[in-house]
Amino acid sequence: MTKIKKITSYGLFLPILCLILVLLINVIKTPTFFEVSIKNGVLYGYIIDVINRASELVILAVGMTLVVASSGGTDISVGAVMSVAAAICCFVLAAGEQTINAYQNPYILGIIIALVIGVVCGCWNGFLVAKMKIQPMVATLILFTAGRGIAQLITKGQITYIRVENYKLLGGNIPGIPLPTTIFVVVIVVVLANLILKKTALGLYIQSVGINSKASRVVGLKSSRIIFLTYAFCGLCAGIAGLMASSRIYSADANNIGLNMELDAILAVALGGNSLSGGKFSILGSVIGAYTIQALTTTLYAMSVSADQLPVYKAIVVVIIVSLQSKEFNKMVRGLKAKLKDGKEREKVA
Repeated sequence: MTKIKKITSYGLFLPILCLILVLLINVIKTPTFFEVSIKNGVLYGYIIDVINRASELVILAVGMTLVVASSGGTDISVGAVMSVAAAICCFVLAAGEQTINAYQNPYILGIIIALVIGVVCGCWNGFLVAKMKIQPMVATLILFTAGRGIAQLITKGQITYIRVENYKLLGGNIPGIPLPTTIFVVVIVVVLANLILKKTALGLYIQSVGINSKASRVVGLKSSRIIFLTYAFCGLCAGIAGLMASSRIYSADANNIGLNMELDAILAVALGGNSLSGGKFSILGSVIGAYTIQALTTTLYAMSVSADQLPVYKAIVVVIIVSLQSKEFNKMVRGLKAKLKDGKEREKVA
């Protein structure tokens, strides 16, 4: 019993359990779910597809985790920022043209400008939240609403196509390496974020500000600066995710890149066992949450659920999973068990 209690008290127990349950459902529905094959030097299979397709969501979830932890709020503009970053990158590379077969400007220049714009968008959100003290959802609603319009202005309302082979590498495969490039990008982002948060005092500062920003200021922490930095980092993550999404389709589609991904990013943070009110957080938990959501999406598609119906089923499952992780729900269950036990003991006495 002691060992079981130790396992169940582990912070990532419920997120891992939820992921395992979703994967088991996949295996029951599709017995070949874990089968992996190599075709033309590239790995194929359901599980590879889940890992690959979740890449952008994982990166968004990393940035969202820090925003939630520091401010107790969410950034609902990350999907729109993805669209803006993709539009800027393609605009720079195409020099304003709609379709190109060769770069008009250096590839690295387009990448750098897109990431800088992502950070600028994050800084704007951080300024509104940390300096202007605007409620996070309201502050980020501005870019959520205007972001895609900005992307449309950049691309002149058209889809900008980059018909250059190496532009597909970031969202595709590197020749000679069987794994998708997106997996390596995710590993780099997650490892660097963990190293910075674990090996420096920044992680502790974010937790402190998220738990009580006023107390943090009393002990000398500049809470507004820390919140500002987390939003800037979230913007950077959105920029990276936007570049990856654009590379997958070798174009800038302002209407569809990052569409509704902000909701999945928030859900990933919640499924990872993180408190949406701020404070303690787990990057690894959010990563597990992101893969759980993608695995759930794959499961529903395998069950012939249409794209229109998908959000309904996903919402039901997510509500169940989040409820199981809720402390209040667990208290209610324990209270109910205690009442039932007390009732049985009274019956025995009687």
